[in-house]
Amino acid sequence: MIVHEPVLLKEVLGLLIPPADDGLLLDVTLGQGGHAEAFLARYPRLLLVGVDADPDVLETARARLAPFAARIRLVNAWFGAYLAERVGEPDADLILMDLGISRFHYEASGRGFSFDRDEALDMRLGPDLPDTAADIVNDTPPRALADILFRYGEERHAHAIVARIVRERAAAPIASSSRLASIVAAAVPQDYRRRRIHPATRTFQALRIAVNRELEQLEKGLEEALRVLKPGGRIGVISFHSLEDRIVKRYFREKSRDCTCPPEWPICQCGGKAELRLVTGKPVTASEEEVSRNPASRSAKLRVAEKPRALPEDGQ
Repeated sequence: MIVHEPVLLKEVLGLLIPPADDGLLLDVTLGQGGHAEAFLARYPRLLLVGVDADPDVLETARARLAPFAARIRLVNAWFGAYLAERVGEPDADLILMDLGISRFHYEASGRGFSFDRDEALDMRLGPDLPDTAADIVNDTPPRALADILFRYGEERHAHAIVARIVRERAAAPIASSSRLASIVAAAVPQDYRRRRIHPATRTFQALRIAVNRELEQLEKGLEEALRVLKPGGRIGVISFHSLEDRIVKRYFREKSRDCTCPPEWPICQCGGKAELRLVTGKPVTASEEEVSRNPASRSAKLRVAEKPRALPEDGQ
């Protein structure tokens, strides 16, 4: 069993503190349960709902969290859909979203997440999704495929990569991760191939995001999380690339503004009140010690916000 080391664990525990030791934590991207295990061990009366779209990784977490079975409930679902359907249940004291892909997916899932392995080009985090990465690579028109690589991978050589993909898929469908990786490497300039990261890194990221609709899931999840969070409760989000972090940063900042009127209006007319308070102005990143021990933490960014407690109405 591959055990994924949770990133920014000390920082998460320090910023997401339940108001009482019998509070409710929604870990809506449970993974292999590393953060959840630490919370449950620290707070002996804390209740936890763990959500993950991948039934295989959920079973790994179930085994890891077996000592706390009486205090947990595990749900196999996409977190945006789960939060949207959470009606008539207690609101949460804490919500955690760790948006990273676990070591299990790269090293043991067999679904083609890694360009270092010869596996079927799948990349689905949940079996209910209709399209695999191979479907997208082989069936998407060139212009739309280049747009996926540029938008989700910020890949500046997207058009050259797609031109090579189109030529190769005409000869035979691209069905494996290793073949796609070699196609990408052959398509980019030589100096790009000599960089620290593999030249296929951004292409694989873009396809994974497209297959799993990760950015749409995040936007929906943030909106629904605010709805089910108790006043005084906190939400923490760990992102691993700039697209995710920009969405979280923008959402937290927009919801932390009292006034949403256009800046050119001299007087506020919306009467708005902030729905969140920023706990971390800048994202929290991993220490040098953590990065040396766990290189996966290098790109992790943690942002935390708090839902303000309700204030009494004027005159009450």
